[in-house]
Amino acid sequence: MSTKTGSLSINSENIFPIIKKWLYSDHDIFYRELVSNGCDAITKLKKLDIMGEYSIPEDTEFKIEVRVNQEKKTITITDNGIGMTADEVNEYINQIAFSGAAAFLEQYKDKTNEDQIIGHFGLGFYSAFMVADRVTIDTLSYKEGSAPVHWECDGGTDYEMSEGSKTDIGTQIILYLNEDSYEFSNEYRAREVLTKYCSFMPVDIFLINENAKPEEEDTEEELTDTASEDAKDSEDTTKKEKKKPVPINDKNPLWNKHPNECSDEEYKDFYRKVFHDYKEPLFWIHLNMDYPFNLKGILYFPKLNNEYDTLEGTINLYNNQVFIADNIKEVIPEFLLLLKGVIDCPDLPLNVSRSALQNDGFVKKISDYITKKVADKLSGMFKTDKENYEKYWDDINPFIKFGCLKDEKFAEKMKESIIFKDLSGKYLTLSECLEENKERHENTVFYVTNEIEQSQYINMFKEENLNAVILNHNIDAPFITHLEQKNEGVKFVRIDADLSSVFKEEVSEDELKDISEKLTELFKKELNNDKLEIKVDKLKNEHISSMITVNEESRRMQDMMKAYGMTGMDPSMFGPTGETLILNANNSLVKYLIDNPESDKADILCNQLYDLALISSRQLAPEQMTKFIARSNEIMQLMIHE
Repeated sequence: MSTKTGSLSINSENIFPIIKKWLYSDHDIFYRELVSNGCDAITKLKKLDIMGEYSIPEDTEFKIEVRVNQEKKTITITDNGIGMTADEVNEYINQIAFSGAAAFLEQYKDKTNEDQIIGHFGLGFYSAFMVADRVTIDTLSYKEGSAPVHWECDGGTDYEMSEGSKTDIGTQIILYLNEDSYEFSNEYRAREVLTKYCSFMPVDIFLINENAKPEEEDTEEELTDTASEDAKDSEDTTKKEKKKPVPINDKNPLWNKHPNECSDEEYKDFYRKVFHDYKEPLFWIHLNMDYPFNLKGILYFPKLNNEYDTLEGTINLYNNQVFIADNIKEVIPEFLLLLKGVIDCPDLPLNVSRSALQNDGFVKKISDYITKKVADKLSGMFKTDKENYEKYWDDINPFIKFGCLKDEKFAEKMKESIIFKDLSGKYLTLSECLEENKERHENTVFYVTNEIEQSQYINMFKEENLNAVILNHNIDAPFITHLEQKNEGVKFVRIDADLSSVFKEEVSEDELKDISEKLTELFKKELNNDKLEIKVDKLKNEHISSMITVNEESRRMQDMMKAYGMTGMDPSMFGPTGETLILNANNSLVKYLIDNPESDKADILCNQLYDLALISSRQLAPEQMTKFIARSNEIMQLMIHE
């Protein structure tokens, strides 16, 4: 077979259905595409005026009108921008993917820049056919002597183009909706979609319901000749004033302003307006960068929920003030998705549908920049505004810890700004925590996960002038493991993991050996638990009868099992459970059992001491709690009878 060369050809009859059905994932996106085309048309005309190639009349008010007619099932989108000649319609509409924006930028690349020119691929117009059986265009170019053009197509590859009747410069597109898309001609549905995609486009956008009843006009005949002046005044105040149309968008969003020009109240108002969250944000970061790429935005730190699993933010991504998507992970680092905010980056490499990114190295640079700015803001606040930093810490620390786990660079920048709240409510850095107990527990940080359940241990620590920090969030378990890996020799130990020698009297092992063996045998028998680890100590506090300690490594293994849904498995299969029942030989109840192991009260006392120890460590299971309450009642009845 001989070698053959040639060019690939595309059959429009095959590709057109693909464009209509599969180019865009959301059918409502046609509103964004057609309205942004109108914005481009107006932006081009303004640029021509700046360059002296066209003179805009002084009384011109640039706008885009979106008219919906639910009775006729139509949507009409009109702009007073640059318009098109017949040749341009043939070039930009009749040829799929020939972008008018790209052609304009190429033609005037030495005279203007790309600011605010939204379109690039020339496919947006065809999104109309996702919802319409028939589309018409009426347009008139700004060029002197141009004739109006009428174009229409019924959704196939055939079209009709003729001289039109439009008399004013600009373009009008009418969509005759298909039966599956009638909803988009409803005023409320249209407003919802326009608000989603077009809230910050750079040209005033008006939504008009053609089926709305006209406002009643007030006339002088409504007032009788015999009416008093007071009656006339009263009547005047009840007259309906014809309201001036209000744009549905804000064409000058707050992120386009310089941070020095924005007040705190403006930031809060913008937050409420965009995210419909009427709880005030804690603080915010205003991003404003021109080099090496153009990026603006505002990131808000909301008051976060207490449970890590329920944290969810929203970061809206814009391209030249046109909404692209929210929470795009290629641009927004995963840990920043806990925040709320907006980012506008005209330099984003979008795919042809402008609904996703072309993943390249440039996107990674943007992501890194955002991460750096957030870290700079937080570390700067720690250094210069520590009072507020500490005030916000309880709310923002899950976000910061998550960021440290997910991003090495963020963790490196934040390592000196991580703080911990201690038992007295004071905030300490890691080095300060280590210094607190250095003399008796070098390189050890004790921590509390539940101030109520671990209150007995907390009191013991306070009596011995020892300190611990509060780590009661789900994110803390993996975070302290991260800190131990990054800080050689440092160990985090939960407050109930061990009873240090500082809590006990100094006694020899031989002194307690016989007692320990006797009580171990008794408790294992009465509790019917051969696996239970039991230890007898003489605690300084004689009021404490029994306690549970849990080996730190074993407890972390159990926490990991819970986190991964392995609660039904036996923890002992991974080794010893690490749980030890501590009995205080200085306590009167324990002394009674030492002296009277054969007593008929031994059963009830052993079970009660064990449950009391468990309660001081964690919540009892429902069945255990039921037995504990019944046993407590039985003990009180015995006391009465005695």
